[in-house]
Amino acid sequence: MGIRNTTSRWGALAQLLHWTVVALILVQVALINYADSLPLGMAKLAAIARHKSVGITILVLALIRVVWRWTNQTPALPTTMPSWQRRLARSSHALLYGCLFALPLTGWMMSSAKNYSVSWFNLVQLPNLVAPDESTYDFMRDAHELLVWVLAATALVHVAGALKHHWIDRDDILRRMLPGKTKP
Repeated sequence: MGIRNTTSRWGALAQLLHWTVVALILVQVALINYADSLPLGMAKLAAIARHKSVGITILVLALIRVVWRWTNQTPALPTTMPSWQRRLARSSHALLYGCLFALPLTGWMMSSAKNYSVSWFNLVQLPNLVAPDESTYDFMRDAHELLVWVLAATALVHVAGALKHHWIDRDDILRRMLPGKTKP
């Protein structure tokens, strides 16, 4: 398998980016649940700082994914796929990408509005995106929480669709995003 996509298969870089983002989203859930379980103190602040750093990493990887997708061919959807499923697939992908951008940005703006710093693993200090303001903080917090649910619901549709194609339709939609060779 090559690094670039083909008309029938996602390339190694697209697969690596896809599965890395999936893993980092799961890390995000674990980090914020861990942080929420802690009393206010250094351990909680450290967990939240890691959550922010992983969020910024997801934002950068999402940007790389979009650029890679725009500059590479993409595997074609099966010709047997009904048009409503094609629309659903395209819409859910657009929504997933939107969440991958909007979630880190609303989190970053939420921190900025509270005048909390955001750094990337204490290596790079990021600028505030908005001025400190309690109403902006409240709005961004609510937007961030809503987007978490939108991402979760959309990811479930995405996974359900991939499993449907694998187990019911018995096509290669899922296999072409997995490492290794696609079976005919």
